[in-house]
Amino acid sequence: MKKIIEDLNWRYATKAFDPSKNVSDEDLQTILEAFRLSASSFGLQPWKLFVVKSQDLKEKLLPHSWNQAQVTQAPYHLVFARNDVDSQTLVDEFIDDISQTRGADLESLQGYKDMMSGFLSNMSEEQKIVWANKQVYIALGNIMTVLAEMRIDSCAMEGISPADYDEILGLKDKWFASVVALPIGYRAEDDKYASLEKVRFPVEKVTEIL
Repeated sequence: MKKIIEDLNWRYATKAFDPSKNVSDEDLQTILEAFRLSASSFGLQPWKLFVVKSQDLKEKLLPHSWNQAQVTQAPYHLVFARNDVDSQTLVDEFIDDISQTRGADLESLQGYKDMMSGFLSNMSEEQKIVWANKQVYIALGNIMTVLAEMRIDSCAMEGISPADYDEILGLKDKWFASVVALPIGYRAEDDKYASLEKVRFPVEKVTEIL
């Protein structure tokens, strides 16, 4: 069996973290770089990862997270947010980054820029939010896989109040909006869910080769 499958079988939605165990600075930097390298539509990266380390902030977020104890137990509480800046600004910043990274002149990138601008301009504001949220979930899935490979525990949380998260973390003023959260750390020895058999349908039921 490939190691990645062993890692994914090891992973589970951790219900209790050991507060005495911290994630090293080196591992945290690896996680942040993995986030940066996550795939997104056109490569636009309409997101930002907010790493909540402050225990005070975690305590404030707790009641807006269905009082899930993992929020305050884990050393880091990751908040995945979408970028709510004007879509043309997002495209302009990305094109500038391509130009700087690859040494390409802006004129040669005009066609790609026009394609992205046209794609986004045809969307309503609601559709843009749905699109951006989908990109955030791509990054979330990538990070959860990376964490499993690193044998760092996590628990994805949609059970949060985004508006309250945005208020507490000051995201609105930064033109970001919280989408989903992910406390990370190391499982507690008494977390009974760690030893339960993973429940998944057989591969024949959930996949089909055409």
